[in-house]
Amino acid sequence: MSETAAAGRPGGRRRPPLVLGALATCTAIAAVLPVVYLLVRGLGADAETRAAIPPGALARLTLQTALLTVGVVAVALVVGTALAWLIVRSDLAWRRGWAVAATLPLVIPSYVAALALLGAFGPKGLLQDVLEPAGVERLPEIYGYAGALLALSLSTFPYVFLIATAALRSVDPSIEEAARSLGRSPRQVFFSVTLPAIRPGLAAASLLVALYVLADFGAVSLMQYPTLTRAVYLQYESLLDRSSAALVALVLVALSVLVVWVEGRARGSAAVHRASPGAGRRARPVSLGRWKPLAALFCASVTALFLVVPLGVLVWWAAEGIRGGRFAGIAWEAAANTAVVSGLAAAFAVVAVLPVAILGWSRPSRGARLLERLTLVPNAVPGIAVALALVFFGVRVGGVLYQSLGMLVAAYVIRFMPQSLAATRSALLSVDPRLLDASRSLGRGQTSSYARVVLPLARPGILAGAALVFLSAMKELPATLLLRPIGFDTLATEIWTDTSLGDYSAAAPSALLLVGVATPFVLALSTRRAWELGAAG
Repeated sequence: MSETAAAGRPGGRRRPPLVLGALATCTAIAAVLPVVYLLVRGLGADAETRAAIPPGALARLTLQTALLTVGVVAVALVVGTALAWLIVRSDLAWRRGWAVAATLPLVIPSYVAALALLGAFGPKGLLQDVLEPAGVERLPEIYGYAGALLALSLSTFPYVFLIATAALRSVDPSIEEAARSLGRSPRQVFFSVTLPAIRPGLAAASLLVALYVLADFGAVSLMQYPTLTRAVYLQYESLLDRSSAALVALVLVALSVLVVWVEGRARGSAAVHRASPGAGRRARPVSLGRWKPLAALFCASVTALFLVVPLGVLVWWAAEGIRGGRFAGIAWEAAANTAVVSGLAAAFAVVAVLPVAILGWSRPSRGARLLERLTLVPNAVPGIAVALALVFFGVRVGGVLYQSLGMLVAAYVIRFMPQSLAATRSALLSVDPRLLDASRSLGRGQTSSYARVVLPLARPGILAGAALVFLSAMKELPATLLLRPIGFDTLATEIWTDTSLGDYSAAAPSALLLVGVATPFVLALSTRRAWELGAAG
C-alpha cells in the first residue's frame, strides 16, 4: 500500500518521529521516579527503622487520614452539587453572582483557609472578641478534625461545583422534562434522572477532592490533626530519617492509588451515554417557589463562611498590623520568586507533556496509552513524597542540585504535569487528525505540520494546562519547604513562617497578595472550564 493511501485511511497516519517517542518515554520515567524511589527506600528499610514506626500508630494515622478524606469529600459533594443545581437548573435570583462567589474560594490555599478560620473561630479569635461582652468566655474547640474538615472543605468544594455545573449543562434537558411530565416532583427528577446522569462527573470531582486532602500538609498542621502527610514531614524534619519517612509515604501513596482505583470503578459503572444530541437549548428553570428565600440563604451562608470570613479575617489582621505599627511591608521579593518558579514550572510542564499528548493523539497505540498513564501517576503522589525522592536524588546523584532552584522547579513539574497533560490531551482530541495529513500532503515536514497546524488549534487547552500548573505551584507548601534554596522564600513559605511564629498580622499581607495573584487565573480557568479538563485525567 502506498504511503499516501496509508495516510488516508483511519489509523494509517504516518508514524510520529522517533524523537517524539523518546521524549515521551523520558517524561513517563520522570513521572514514576518518585514512586520507584519510595519503593526502593521503604522496602529496603532495616528492621530497626521498621520498628520505629509501630503498626498500631501507622494504622491509626491511616484511619484518621481516611476519615478526614471521606468527610471532606462528603461535604464538598453536598455543598458543590447543591450550589451547581441551584445555579444551573433553578430560577434562583443573581445566579451569575453566586456562580462567581462559589468559584473564588479556589484562590484560597488550604493553609490560608485554616489560618483565617483560626483567626475567626479559634481561641481569642474575632468571634470570641465579639461575644465576650455577652459573657461567652470560651468557644468550642476548632482544632482537630472539625477544623481540618472545615478548612479543606472550603478549599475543595469549588472543584465539585465547577465540574457539576459543566455536567448539568451537558445533560439533555428533554429527559428531565419528560420525567416531570410524568408527574414526578423536582426532587424525584433530581435523584432518579439528573443525579445518575452527572454521577461520572461527580466521581471525577470526588477524586480531585480526595487527592487534595491526602496531599495536604498546611491545613492539618495548623489544625493539629494527625495525618499521614504530616507524619512524613515530622519524620523527616525531626529524625532526618528518610527511610522511615519513605515507609509512611508509601502508605500515603497506596491510599491515593486506592482512591484512584475506586473512582475509576465508580466512573466506569456510572457511565451514562446520550442516544442523540438532544435539543441545543438550555433546560427550563425549575421554579423554587416558597423555597427561593431558603435557597438564597443557603448560597449566602456558603459565601459568607467560605469566602467572606477568610478574606475578612485577612484584611482585619493586615489593618491591625498597620494600626499597631507591626506592618513590615509587602513581601514583593517573595511574590517575584513565586511568579518566577511557578512560571518556569508551567512552561517546563507544557514542554514535558507535549510529546506524550501528541504521541497519544497521532498514534493511539498500547505503548502510547501506557506512557500517558505513567505520566498521570503523580496524580496519586502527594507533593511531600515527590520532594523526598528529589531530596535523595539531589544529595546522592545530583550533588550541587540539592536545594537548587532547578530541583524545586522539577518537583513542581513532576507533581503537577498530570494537570497539563489532561488539559492538552483534551484539547488535541478536538483537532481533526486529517488536518495533519492534509498539511503533509502539501509538502510540509512532520515537525512543521505539528508546530504550524496542530499546536495552534490546541493552544487554548495547552494554555489552560499551563495556568493550572502555575496556580497549583504557587500554592504548593510541603515540597517548597523541603526543596527551596537557602534564603529563597515564596509567598507560601512566607505565610508558613509568619504563622509558625504566631505573627498573623505579618502573614496576612502575604496571604492577601497570594489570593490577589491567584484570582485572575481562577476566574479565567472557570470561564474556560479548565477544571473540567483537569478532571479528565
